Amino acid sequence: MDIKHLQYFIEVTNFNSFTRAADHLFITQPTISKMIKNLETELGVELFDRSRKQLILTDAGRVVLEQAKLIDKAFHNLETEMDNLLGLQKGHIRIGLPPIIDASFFPRILSHFHEDYPNITFQLMEDGSKKIEESVQNDLIDIGVIVLPTNTTIFHHFAFLEEDINLIVHPSHPHACLEEIELSALENESFILFNKDYVLRDLIISSCNQAGFSPHIITESSRWDFIEEMVYCKLGIALLPESLCRHNERVRSIKVKKPSISWNLGLIWSKDHYLSCAAKEWLKYMKEALTHKE
Repeated sequence: MDIKHLQYFIEVTNFNSFTRAADHLFITQPTISKMIKNLETELGVELFDRSRKQLILTDAGRVVLEQAKLIDKAFHNLETEMDNLLGLQKGHIRIGLPPIIDASFFPRILSHFHEDYPNITFQLMEDGSKKIEESVQNDLIDIGVIVLPTNTTIFHHFAFLEEDINLIVHPSHPHACLEEIELSALENESFILFNKDYVLRDLIISSCNQAGFSPHIITESSRWDFIEEMVYCKLGIALLPESLCRHNERVRSIKVKKPSISWNLGLIWSKDHYLSCAAKEWLKYMKEALTHKE
């Protein structure tokens, strides 16, 4: 039995589809189907109930999936241990970044790290804080950048940035001439928010509720630049981190008060999962760079 048989089986269950799993693994659907069939033949059981339209695990399939995940995790730990023995001569680090932060600083840290460890590779996953936390907890990534607070019983964390959330409006908007505005004054506005994977969305809605109203949400997006563009096209208003508001001079940025809104960013890593030497060294680089960031 090849470890890839089990890894492909896990991917099929994750996507609940042979086709989507094959696309994710950059192989053909017949190839992954053959691998699963070979695994069933070797084990002498059927892993999926193929009499239904949807993929349903058989009882044997559920047992195999549970053990396959344990074997895959052990195999991953073995690889990281071997990396450690090689003294950081090679390695792979999985990092989660929310696409709503000003990411210009992180490539500079990557560049410095790459100069010292040119054979270590990176996998960058862009997603909301909720997905990043979930991925760190499930050992899909090593280190994540999220909006704090986090669950300190599950994660170690390192806070590195506190930043105001500002209002952005089109220059022709009635509020565009203001330097600051009370949040309650936005009660009748149409809001453009991030989608439900983003903690910032929850923070904005909670702050609006605190100001005495529920925001009228006209649309949602996962891209801050697209949100800014929609504001410029007069589809509504938005609330974005101050650092992002500097990127587009075509919209007007206004400070918010009563209540003011801010977010705290931090690094998280799991208390329960093994962290390779490469990931530990990257974490050290990040802490030093972010501590001395002006």
